[in-house]
Amino acid sequence: MDTESRTNDDDHLALRLWLRLLACTNLVEAPLRQRLRAQWGNSLARFDLMAQLDRHPQGMKMRELSRRLMVTGGNVTGLTDRLVAEGLVERRDDPRDRRSCTVLLTPEGKRQFRTMARAHEGWVVELLGGLDGAEQAELFRLLGRLKQTLPPADRGR
Repeated sequence: MDTESRTNDDDHLALRLWLRLLACTNLVEAPLRQRLRAQWGNSLARFDLMAQLDRHPQGMKMRELSRRLMVTGGNVTGLTDRLVAEGLVERRDDPRDRRSCTVLLTPEGKRQFRTMARAHEGWVVELLGGLDGAEQAELFRLLGRLKQTLPPADRGR
């Protein structure tokens, strides 16, 4: 039973739409999580953190990582600590602010992430393959329109 099955036709369409979006997210994330774990012993959270660092080769501050991943600073610290211990990321102290550091992928972290990212992309293509290209483009357009109408994520914090 997924989140959408909690609704009925009497519920507001917006609520039913929200729960359908959530159900679809869960149906895509579950196999991605399982495959990352099975193939590399990696979590989706670790993958997402490494993806952010891959997009920012100059590194990122912990606070920015936390904001972009939409998790607490403690979560980012724990993930980063484990990735540092495994030699996949490094912390560099900020000479202008001793309380701050920049987190970067190591060369081994880049290599491992890029291998995982290629597989991840293939899995996403496979999972969304039930929609043809035109349907995917239309859904992308509609979700983009929805995103424009919503308040920024950090407004409620």
